[in-house]
Amino acid sequence: MNGPRDERDELAAQVRELNVSFEETALRTFLPPLLDVDLTIQQMKVLTVLVTTDAGTTGAKLATMFGVSMASMSKLLDRLEDRGMVRRTEDELDARAKRITATELGRAAMRSLVVSRPEFRDDILLQLDVEDLRSLLRGMTAVARTMAARSAISDP
Repeated sequence: MNGPRDERDELAAQVRELNVSFEETALRTFLPPLLDVDLTIQQMKVLTVLVTTDAGTTGAKLATMFGVSMASMSKLLDRLEDRGMVRRTEDELDARAKRITATELGRAAMRSLVVSRPEFRDDILLQLDVEDLRSLLRGMTAVARTMAARSAISDP
């Protein structure tokens, strides 16, 4: 007997299969920007941390997080700052420390590298008929709502 749970499981499996297809397509589009970016792996890791933290963090915390000396982290941050990817400002909690945040340029660089979703570009979306586009929007809105609710639960 097939019930709503069986249908939900089957539909979820189909969505996961489609997502794998999307990810494989995204990998092909990921290579050119990766080859064009002039960042080291360590710089990309630090920038990813900064992009995912709205309030930023300190150089000392980054150094600890990455297991490097403060001097090494400072040099890495200097290079990112010279390229306009990060900004250093006075830390409101500790005037001796500098708060490091990603700039819009740094955020855009990481978006193009890490979260590029070719399936949602205009050249794809604008080829969908309006009813399919409405359904996609409704489904994505439901997923976003569920993710936001889960995020709110896990935030301290």
